[in-house]
Amino acid sequence: MSSRIQMAKEYYSAFARGDRRFMEEHLADYFTFSAPPDPHLDRAGYFERCWPGAGKGGVLEFIRLIESGDEVVITYEAKKPSGSKGVNTEILTFDSDKLRRAEVYFGWSTD
Repeated sequence: MSSRIQMAKEYYSAFARGDRRFMEEHLADYFTFSAPPDPHLDRAGYFERCWPGAGKGGVLEFIRLIESGDEVVITYEAKKPSGSKGVNTEILTFDSDKLRRAEVYFGWSTD
């Protein structure tokens, strides 16, 4: 397994357990996050809008992990504690050992 794919998995694990310290240390200062409801958030915006969802449990099953240059493309099925499930694809872009950008493309419900 590539080191970037392993790093990507570590980000998802940190989010799942609500490990903000890990994220603070591993997001680039100029990190950006984009998803349909939250396009072009900066680092502070990410922590304000997205971080409240961290640490709420659930399980991710990785379906696709593709490394291409500085990017990792990930498709996963998320299983929430409520039992609902859905599939998303994300593109993570790295700058050395820091996450520089996250692009989220929402998929579909698999309930």
